[in-house]
Amino acid sequence: MTDAAKKRKKRAPRYHHCVYVVLLSKDVSYETKFRKSNPNYSPDKPCVYVGMTGQSPDIRFDKHKAGIKANRYVKKYGVRLMPELYEVYNPMPYEAALDMEIELAIHLRAKGYGVWQG
Repeated sequence: MTDAAKKRKKRAPRYHHCVYVVLLSKDVSYETKFRKSNPNYSPDKPCVYVGMTGQSPDIRFDKHKAGIKANRYVKKYGVRLMPELYEVYNPMPYEAALDMEIELAIHLRAKGYGVWQG
């Protein structure tokens, strides 16, 4: 088999998309839009942002904080990543990450978290 044929040989896909969760300061709960989106928010639970990215969550968080394609709540209220809530799912294909972002946000909101989804 030639080198070119080896390169064309089908490889297992390399998944690189991730979901991530950012802890937001409790101050975000004073934002009217955030509060209206979380009518069942339990004050003893954290406020979080759930997103998905093709980058590492660390790089994406840094970009949010720097204002690069940033969600305004993460830029203003983002404290840190919460890998304990998302690491188990990563990495995954793009379509799975799109679905998981929604599912994770729904799951956390059902547990009483204040959630903003990207």
